[in-house]
Formats: sequence, structure tokens, C-alpha cells
Amino acid sequence: MKILGRLLLGAAALATLLGASAGPAYAHEKWFVGEPVGGLRWELLFRPLPLALIGAVLLVTLLGAMLWRARRRGFLPGPEAFGATNGRRSLLYGLVPLILGIHIAVPLLVNGVQGTLFSPDNEMPGVWANFLGLAEAGIALALFYGGLTRVAAAALGLLWFSGIFLVGLEPMLENVLYLGFAAFFLLAGRGPLSVDRLLFPRLEPKAELSRYAVPAVRVGVGLSLAFVAFTEKFANIPLGLAFLGEYPLNFTGALGVPLTDEAFVLCAGAVELLVGLWIALGIFVREVVVVAWFPTNLTLTLFAWEELIGHLPIYGVMAVLLVWGAGQKNLFLWTEGLRERLLPLTSSVERSEG
Repeated sequence: MKILGRLLLGAAALATLLGASAGPAYAHEKWFVGEPVGGLRWELLFRPLPLALIGAVLLVTLLGAMLWRARRRGFLPGPEAFGATNGRRSLLYGLVPLILGIHIAVPLLVNGVQGTLFSPDNEMPGVWANFLGLAEAGIALALFYGGLTRVAAAALGLLWFSGIFLVGLEPMLENVLYLGFAAFFLLAGRGPLSVDRLLFPRLEPKAELSRYAVPAVRVGVGLSLAFVAFTEKFANIPLGLAFLGEYPLNFTGALGVPLTDEAFVLCAGAVELLVGLWIALGIFVREVVVVAWFPTNLTLTLFAWEELIGHLPIYGVMAVLLVWGAGQKNLFLWTEGLRERLLPLTSSVERSEG
């Protein structure tokens, strides 16, 4: 087990080094440069460097999963190590739907107003820009205020599936995090600080469903990152090269390990794939979030509001995962925070029946 731990720590150090030199891993090239003619080129995967990087990511993921299963806890301390009581953790969990509701509502509203579906590169055709843009805005407001949340969550899921036919499967896989958010609010509702808790308590989900809410949104974010690693890097190297041509972010020479632009794009894809898989599979999530925070924010000053708004859902989920615990006790605190804290659901139901 010590050997496994050393191998994993060495691999994590390598991934951290790559992450520090791969800021564009999270910049979403399609948001800022046009899609090269020809689309995805899957044959580019079957070359020595891409295969080696993908193989290394899969090996490190396997080692990480084995170590996580053996330890059943991470290396970084959680809030309880700093004095957070169960009662206060439960109160914080009660605020999670509000936090995520704000983080998903803003990009939905902005994209709805602009006539794009989930991200600025997905321009909706013709009259659909009006109708689906209005739907995005309506869903955004419902999730922001927490009114008829589960109806809005179901509509968000239907909007994602309709996007497959309107803009294509590839863009929707890149934005599968929105499907994860839809599942989260369908399973957990909008929590105690919401219009639903005040006016529609009988529409809130059953307690046993809420335990799957955070894993659903975690998997959605992780899969989005993993898909983008292929659609914007591994199988779309011309896009990555065009992005670096317009925004020369390959600063590996300054670190003393100069990489060609193509190698830089592939390393960025490897980092994105690694982070996506570990988040989706729940492997040392707190540690991964801390490591990924730097490259995630590295290009904010360059791409400003467009990247900030587009990444708000990811920021929200990462913040939740930083404080999220594990085990049955954590699930109890989560359920208690949703239903019994701040504005208890049982009291609301009793008052409505009275």
C-alpha cells in the first residue's frame, strides 16, 4: 500500500505540474475561436503521444480509485477538523440548493437573452432562439427564486435533450453538467430558502431521493470536463492550435520545460480528462478541487466576464464538494439541512394542512 501511495503521489505531482502549465484546459476554446472546418478528427487519438497521455490518465485514475477505496478518506481535512459542528454543517447543507441555484441561474439567463443554448458557441437556429431563449430565462428565474423548482428542473432536462436535435450531440455532451443540475434540483428541490418551501411544500421531493442529488451534479460536472478534453483537445487539435495562435498561452518555456503547441494542447486535455474522471468517480474529490482551482481561474483576467459566467456552475459545484463529507452521517446531515433547518419542511406541510 505504501508503494501504491508513492506512485499516486508521484503521479499527482506530475498532474499538478501539467495543470500549472495548462491554463487553457478550462478556457473552453470553442467559446472564443470558431470551430475549424472538418469537426472532430478521431484518428488523431491513435498516435503515440495522445495514446500515452490517455493511458497515463487511466492508470493514475485506477491507482487513485484503489487508494481511495483502501483509505476511504482524503488527505485534506474537512470543515469538522476546523471546529465545524454537525449542527452548523447541517445548516450549511441547507444553503447548498440556494448556492447552486444562483450559480446555474446566471449563465442560463445570460445565454437565454443572447439566444444561445447553455454556452456562447451554441447559437440556436431561427425562431428557436426566441422560444428556447425564453425557456432558459424562465428556468433561470425559477431556480433563482426557488419557485416550482422541480418543474423547472424537468424543463431543464427536456431542454438539454432538445438541444441534441437543435445544435447536436457533441455540444450537449460538453454541457452535460446542465443535465446534472437538472437531476440535482429534481431530487433535492430548492431547499428551505425558497418560494417552494413557503407556498408549495407538497411539491418538494421525498427525503430518500435527496441522497442522490449531490452525486448527480458531481457526475455531470466531471463528465462535462472529460468530454471537453476530447472534443476540444484530443480529437480537435486544430481547434487547440487555433486557440493558441490567437491567445499565446503556451508559457511552458518560461518554466524551463518548453512544449510545442500541439504537446501543450494534449497535456491540457490530459489534465482536463484526469480532473473530470476523478470528480465523476468521486476519487479524492476535495484534493482534486484544490489542485484544479488554479488552472480553472488562471485565464479569468484574459477572458473576463464570458468565462466567469460560463464557469459559474463549475465554481458552485467545486465549492460544495470542498465541504462535502462522506458516509451515512453526512447523508443524515444533508437531509436534515434540507428538511429541518432554517424553514422546516414538516412545519410548512403542517401549516398548509391546517
